[in-house]
Amino acid sequence: MSEYKIVTAPHPALKQKSKAVSAVDDAVRAQMDAMLKTMYDAPGIGLAANQVGMLNRVLVMDLSKRDEGEEPSPICMANPEIIYKSEELSTMEEGCLSVPKQYADIERPKIVRVKYLDYNGKEAELEADNLLSHCVQHEIDHLDGILFIDYLSTLKRKMLLKKLDKLKKQNSL
Repeated sequence: MSEYKIVTAPHPALKQKSKAVSAVDDAVRAQMDAMLKTMYDAPGIGLAANQVGMLNRVLVMDLSKRDEGEEPSPICMANPEIIYKSEELSTMEEGCLSVPKQYADIERPKIVRVKYLDYNGKEAELEADNLLSHCVQHEIDHLDGILFIDYLSTLKRKMLLKKLDKLKKQNSL
């Protein structure tokens, strides 16, 4: 059983901007641990606090191939801030635990550098490219109340949300 319930669009928490945490204390670490368990159970590769109805600037990610026997390699971030974006862009298919079973090609900067507080509350930086870059940008977007579908045309976004609503009505989620 997951620690938290993942909320799905159009839940109001997904459109709200999260507030910075004052410090990474035991409560924030417990939240990170519970978010990781929830993300692993889903299964997913990233989860932001908004997605579990919490409005603080906390996210977790893990791109390890756990289904292929790779050891988990979690990344926990509090107050992440993108401090560099490359001019070069990358397009990848993205999905989201809060918009289940819906996918779209999203264009983002290929490389980003992120400043954040790690699991122990220490300042850290991460330079990310390719999938990790897309993932961290996607999760930081959540903390700013932005969903990947917000990058789509109105028509495509409405189509995806309609499909999501239909799946909910069929209890297929």
